[in-house]
Amino acid sequence: LKGLSREELRLRARRENEHLAIFPCKLRILPQNVFNARNPIVCGVSVEAGQLKRGTPICVPSRDCVFLGTVASIERNHEEMQLAKTGDEVENRHHFFFPYSDCLFFHYIVMNPGIISTYLVIITAARMLPLFTVFLQVCIKIENTTGEAPKLYGRHFNHEDILVSRISRDSIDACKTYFRDDLSRADWQLVVELKRLLDIL
Repeated sequence: LKGLSREELRLRARRENEHLAIFPCKLRILPQNVFNARNPIVCGVSVEAGQLKRGTPICVPSRDCVFLGTVASIERNHEEMQLAKTGDEVENRHHFFFPYSDCLFFHYIVMNPGIISTYLVIITAARMLPLFTVFLQVCIKIENTTGEAPKLYGRHFNHEDILVSRISRDSIDACKTYFRDDLSRADWQLVVELKRLLDIL
């Protein structure tokens, strides 16, 4: 390690301990966006508090802290994310946009009702489908890394249960030592809350 500056040593230590640093987070499942109920669990979530990173272990305090698995991926609008913060959530937004050419097309049909046929109805539907889009902002995939039978959404937990990161004494110490500035005051307050929920001394 000779020849390395203090900053280089600090960054090296962060990289070596990143797997231990579990950031605190609190998630709420959006029931209209549950895409797969069991291994992997794929669903839309609202980040109620804290920061969600890839690799975060997730548990359910209201169900005896049952361990669901580890967050394998986080996506927003089909793009991979490394981190999701408070306020990020899945939103279903229905966007209707009518180009001028389509306005003329429908005006022609209205003004000529005698020519409306099944053929025209099919064409109209085909032209309208691309105008209806649904955008997902944040979606997570939780893979079973528990060594036990996979947990099932709807049986072992549901959208009424809050999901949290399964922090530990070691992860808290790693965050304090190497990632203190990455967490806000609100994040550290969440750490205190999770310590109580998870009975961490």
